[in-house]
Amino acid sequence: MATLRRLHLFDLDGTLIRGSAAAVEISRQLGLSAEIAELEREFLSRRLEPGDFAVRARELWTELTTEQVAAAFEGAPWMTGIREVWSDIRARGDYCAVISLSPDFFVSRLLDWGAHATHGSRWPVLPFTEPVDRAGILTPSAKVKIANSLCAEFEVRMDDCVAYGDSMSDAEIFAVVPRSVAVNADHHLSGLATHAYTGGDLREVYELARLQQ
Repeated sequence: MATLRRLHLFDLDGTLIRGSAAAVEISRQLGLSAEIAELEREFLSRRLEPGDFAVRARELWTELTTEQVAAAFEGAPWMTGIREVWSDIRARGDYCAVISLSPDFFVSRLLDWGAHATHGSRWPVLPFTEPVDRAGILTPSAKVKIANSLCAEFEVRMDDCVAYGDSMSDAEIFAVVPRSVAVNADHHLSGLATHAYTGGDLREVYELARLQQ
């Protein structure tokens, strides 16, 4: 009998990073916290589509360097226990992936923490010389398409996936997986998640997910 494998699908902003987002942490390094906060408000109120947000953020980040991205990544308010959770997932023969609307040059850094795969919006290479290509910016529905491709890659059924998220960008993927945990979530996930968690330790989130197995 084949061993059952699970695929754990993690959001980044507001989920793995508690109370913040990659764009916020990057902008903090540039002294642009107020400017990105305004863009975040417009995005959350749905006045900006993901592509519009990216184009506007690119305009703010003209001088962004890889060193500032590294500092933003290291200084972000990460949930406790991410590496331990992903190590346990690997030890069990399962898989973990991050799917985020945030820039790929930030999201991909989580491969070093133990993620099997990361998918972020495709941005131009740093230092920027090219504009953002809207076609490469992920949307909530793209998360579902990526999840399906990951299932094919890892030979896992969607019925064996667990999703972790916090906001409206996770609603579509929560609707197609049987197990999900709303992590420090807003009202957009009310009634969609099989579990809800408030706190700062991903190990506790993971234990809630494991209760469903």
